[in-house]
Amino acid sequence: MSQYYIWTIGCQMNKAESERLGSYLEQLGYQATATAEEADIIVLNSCVVRLSAETRVINKLVALKSLKRLRPNLTLAVTGCLVNSRADRLKQSFSHVDYFFKPGDYPQWLGKAELGAVLPRRPSSSTFVPIIQGCDNFCSYCIVPYRRGRERSRPVAEIACEVKELVHRGAKEVTLLGQNVDSYGHDLPDKPDLADLLRELNTIAGLARIRFLTNHPKDMSFKLIEAVANLDKVCELICLPVQSGNNDILTAMRRGYTVEYYRQLIAQIRSKIAGVALSTDVIVGFPSETRPQFQQTVSLLSELRFDTVHVAAYSPRPGTIAARKFEDNVPPTEKKERLNQIEQLQESIATEINAQLLGKTVEVLVEGKKKDKWQGRTRTGKLVFFSDNGDYVGQMVKIRIEKTSPWSLQGRVELNSIN
Repeated sequence: MSQYYIWTIGCQMNKAESERLGSYLEQLGYQATATAEEADIIVLNSCVVRLSAETRVINKLVALKSLKRLRPNLTLAVTGCLVNSRADRLKQSFSHVDYFFKPGDYPQWLGKAELGAVLPRRPSSSTFVPIIQGCDNFCSYCIVPYRRGRERSRPVAEIACEVKELVHRGAKEVTLLGQNVDSYGHDLPDKPDLADLLRELNTIAGLARIRFLTNHPKDMSFKLIEAVANLDKVCELICLPVQSGNNDILTAMRRGYTVEYYRQLIAQIRSKIAGVALSTDVIVGFPSETRPQFQQTVSLLSELRFDTVHVAAYSPRPGTIAARKFEDNVPPTEKKERLNQIEQLQESIATEINAQLLGKTVEVLVEGKKKDKWQGRTRTGKLVFFSDNGDYVGQMVKIRIEKTSPWSLQGRVELNSIN
């Protein structure tokens, strides 16, 4: 039997698309293999959102050149955000690659499976469901709209049908994905929004949890906040990227909101959603960001105290507005220092937040085993480890927390707690 290998880097959308691509290949008669050397077809699902990610993709492509030379009949394909409208240029640079295809597409050159059935055959207890592709925001630093195109929403009925089938196949939790999930539905005939979709999915029997990401502060509605607060299956976890704590930098980033607006939105979320956990994204070293402007970001993070902060140093992406308009003039050493300062601050904040769970009992959806410990997440996205001889895959388990850290929790199973 022919074998396939998929290498994935980047966001959850890429991971979801790789799952579906694997299912597509299996329907065509291929079998997954754990190593590229054993595969008859290799697919790289790429990311170029940051220079570091693009460098890893390029290095992987270069490394595979020798394998292609040894095995000329090997099929090598590339998808993801490296693939733009100028595939001919990519082919010139990487002549050993057989095919380039856009994110979310299926390799029709291999044959045709039943596209309506392209779902993970054996989904994990927690799985991803893309609901909207592309982005219309054109933040000045972001390459995504140029690679994934404008926003395209999937119909509510289609998504609901997919989630029902995933639950039938064993999924307990779904995470709805989009570059901007808050824009969901605006391009559909009856204009449903994300809150409407959440209400529909909340009625599905056997589905235990619903998550969604990523939100955009300027597009997040009060209706959506109310839905999260009132729907029992929707988890109390909101990912709301702020990117900067300075209004001038936010304007240069084309984010469409102010720090004051963002602060009010966070207050509204916390007042309506009991026990909500909040995560955010931050970019340091955006062109011309001064030390005082950066310190405003630090102050905002200190004030709002997020459960999780994803921080990255700015890297210019060719073709974006920022790359065309601004000089990348913050030195790399300064970017690194700022990044480290935020990471140290967040480690301290997360330590204090997670310490509040010591001695508490939390509900965990077990996703699998890592080394000798089971792992899963709480409704608020906290990673929990525990040891036990039982088989807990896909189970809801009550765990009493006995140890906390900034990154995870550890505990033990409470008796008679398994669902």
